[in-house]
Amino acid sequence: MAEPIRILHVLGNTQLGGAESRIMDLYRHLDRNRVQFDFLVHTEKKGYFDEEIDKLGGRIFRVPRFCIYNIFQYRKALKDFFKVHNKFKAVQGHITSTASIYLPIAKKAGIPITIAHARSAGVDKGVKGILTRILRRNLSDKADYLFTCSELAGISVFGNKAVLEGRTVFVPNAIDSTAFDYNVKKREEMRRELNVENKYVLGHVGRFHYAKNHEYLLRIFAKLCESEKEGREYALLLLGEGGGMEGMKALAKELGIEDKTYFLGNHSNIYDYYQAMDYFVYPSRYEGLPGTVIEAQSAGLTCLMSDTICEEVIVTDLVQTMSIQEDPGKWVDHIRISSDYERKSHVREIQKAGFDVSAQAEIMMKFYESGRLWKESKK
Repeated sequence: MAEPIRILHVLGNTQLGGAESRIMDLYRHLDRNRVQFDFLVHTEKKGYFDEEIDKLGGRIFRVPRFCIYNIFQYRKALKDFFKVHNKFKAVQGHITSTASIYLPIAKKAGIPITIAHARSAGVDKGVKGILTRILRRNLSDKADYLFTCSELAGISVFGNKAVLEGRTVFVPNAIDSTAFDYNVKKREEMRRELNVENKYVLGHVGRFHYAKNHEYLLRIFAKLCESEKEGREYALLLLGEGGGMEGMKALAKELGIEDKTYFLGNHSNIYDYYQAMDYFVYPSRYEGLPGTVIEAQSAGLTCLMSDTICEEVIVTDLVQTMSIQEDPGKWVDHIRISSDYERKSHVREIQKAGFDVSAQAEIMMKFYESGRLWKESKK
């Protein structure tokens, strides 16, 4: 039997993040006799998915994290790596801040296909964000393919010109939609486990990072809890980890909602936690295309998200948008008037919109094998 072709994914780490989760969803659904994934990460630390990657037949390689002062060492580490490891069919870069460095090096080493994959429609604040924009400036000319999870992400990473010229290719952040399908029995089980059986439960899934705007979310929730005298008790489930978590715990205490706010961390069975929720709130400052909102719709949850998030994520009539420039009380008013609804399955709508990972796995395998897109959109 012929060996499978190997695709190298370039990431910061293999922790439980959005891009990493979507790649792993795809990886699990591949025919790994045809296509195998390997990973180049920018950390020495063991990641959440390391053990699973090993079991699936993937390899993990490591290079130093890029800092502006180590640019020469960073370039040397990449040249040394690709000098030895140059048999990949493609290199797909999900770290677009330094893709303009590592993708040309990979190409020069003999890798046939280089892909820059835009997964975010914004950058960090401050000097880090400025540096990211500078490093991305000519990225659209330094990759064979420009993949993007949304038009906003494409514009942010590759520039408006590349998008208008049709040089970007939309690749949905597909999920295993059936795993999130509404399940009454699982809902009752999870609500008992979390001790929220008699509460109206708001939910959010995302790392504790500036982009996710947890501070605004907590202020919305605190305002909502002021109405508990009306006879409804509330709870907020926060799934995810990150450097901003401790600050948000302190804010929850300051707002007097610490006993109603559940900081649950990361869980491999994330789909079960959606079942326990009644309403999904997502006030991000910026996103690429949040797979979590797709997951929430698959679980049949009404969603209220910021109007800065791309329209491509609105697959069903469950999603409404609102500005984060509004007073949190405006979000509360909307949540109150839309909180009662019939919850049911929306998986077929998610699949029809192209967000099901099983169908996407076949599309991507054919692309990796042939090097030809499923539509004419190559530069």
